[in-house]
Amino acid sequence: MDESIKIFFRKSDILDYLVLRQLSHINLSWELTWDDETNEYEREEGTFAGLLNDLVVELANTPPPEKYHDNEDALAEYVKQNQKWDIKKVGNRWVGAGYESILEQGGFKDIDEKHLVQAATGRIKGAIDRNQEHFDDMEESHRRILAGVLAIILYHREYLLQ
Repeated sequence: MDESIKIFFRKSDILDYLVLRQLSHINLSWELTWDDETNEYEREEGTFAGLLNDLVVELANTPPPEKYHDNEDALAEYVKQNQKWDIKKVGNRWVGAGYESILEQGGFKDIDEKHLVQAATGRIKGAIDRNQEHFDDMEESHRRILAGVLAIILYHREYLLQ
């Protein structure tokens, strides 16, 4: 297990706001409380805290891909080919729709959110390699995309559980 990934999310001041607040249409209880005894976010019934804690452990146990963009590209290609979205890759960016919308739609056919988890792990490893060792300290645009990817994973897992 990569402890640096667990530390990356420890006691964040903005993780709940950037990730879980996006899901307030599913659950209004999006705020997190850190528990020093368990060294994770307090698992309160009726919140995303348990799912988030489990996701952090999964990310810590997932070897990062060499190129996390490949995982995101696979989701975008699925959307382009199967959902017939008018999107294309220009340079290293997808244009024609919001990037997080593309990833969310591609994620519906991403078994166990494999590509999304790989992409998240790669983004976290990339941040840590650039000495951004905590979510709160991550470069803003990369943090926004990572927050979106994490929210998509949680959304798909919560959505599919119902």
